[in-house]
Amino acid sequence: MKFRCERDVLAEALTTAGRAASSRSSSLPALSGVRMEVRGDELSITGTDLELSIRLAIAVGGERDGAVVVPARLVADIVRSLPSGAVEMELEGEELGISAGRSHFAIRPLGLDDYPVQTESVAEAVTLSSSVVADALRQVVRAASTDDARAVLTGVLVAAEDDGMRMVATDSYRLAVRDLPENDMLAGGQRVLIPSRALNELQRLLGHADDLQVRLGARDAVFEAGGTRLTTRLIEGEYPNYRNLLPSSYPNVLTVGKDALLEALRRVKILAQDATPVRLGLGGDTLRLTAITQDVGNASEEIDATYDGTEMTVAFNPDYLAAGVDAVDADEVTLSTMDPMKPAVIRAVGRDDYLYLLMPVRVP
Repeated sequence: MKFRCERDVLAEALTTAGRAASSRSSSLPALSGVRMEVRGDELSITGTDLELSIRLAIAVGGERDGAVVVPARLVADIVRSLPSGAVEMELEGEELGISAGRSHFAIRPLGLDDYPVQTESVAEAVTLSSSVVADALRQVVRAASTDDARAVLTGVLVAAEDDGMRMVATDSYRLAVRDLPENDMLAGGQRVLIPSRALNELQRLLGHADDLQVRLGARDAVFEAGGTRLTTRLIEGEYPNYRNLLPSSYPNVLTVGKDALLEALRRVKILAQDATPVRLGLGGDTLRLTAITQDVGNASEEIDATYDGTEMTVAFNPDYLAAGVDAVDADEVTLSTMDPMKPAVIRAVGRDDYLYLLMPVRVP
């Protein structure tokens, strides 16, 4: 195997595929690497940990076809460190040579025969708008759990609805729901649970493509965007019944500017240390934010707002609250509550396709 490629193009491709390579100790060392294969003037690079796979192809100056598996992070770091311009890679015997300018590295490959074979999906492809999907993922994935102890909560539920498709994520402290009307990715009544880790990676890819092709199989999902293919295993299990958490109406509604609230939160939460909640004083024509950390100090700020309902104080985890407000795609947001102990819902003013439900924190 021998080829030449521009450093920046090769470094980006190695980094992208390498994000799917296993970072954990494994009985199969080859999974910590990426598979590189040259055919003519095309180089394909694949990374996988058996749960998630990323494969992409780039144009190179190919001189000799062949394949090799190399340590993912090591080779990406080497290529990024090289001087700008063309990088040459050549496999000779038991060493992969990497050269650019006066720099030269020799790397011992991993076991090519040990690398898992990538199978092609036979499911029918559905084409979606990359920008629409990217916007939905930005709003929803942030609410998924990162705790593997409850595997189903580390996924995003994608379910068919009467008028399209719905994405749902929760970590049991917050819940994000986004509706995508007139979307035919799923068959009637179909529900799949896609790992949030895979969807986080998908978000990185969607900025480089206009369209997204999706293939949903019985146990896996395949996404293709901008010449890159991402394959992930689906999560098995029953997703919690989130609908019970969504009251049909709320008697208390705060309306406030999104940017003003985020800026106030950013300042006040400096004093919200050690998981200290931020308190929202609801009432009148201002919103008062307060954070009190024992033996450290306190912070408060008032911003203009409108409020319709009973005066009360409700407290939230400041990071979770900021994440929900940031996800809303509008200049103004509403925060709707039943009482200080019931979940609150954040929405955009004038839009009802997204909601972010947040559990309050009990305070004295």
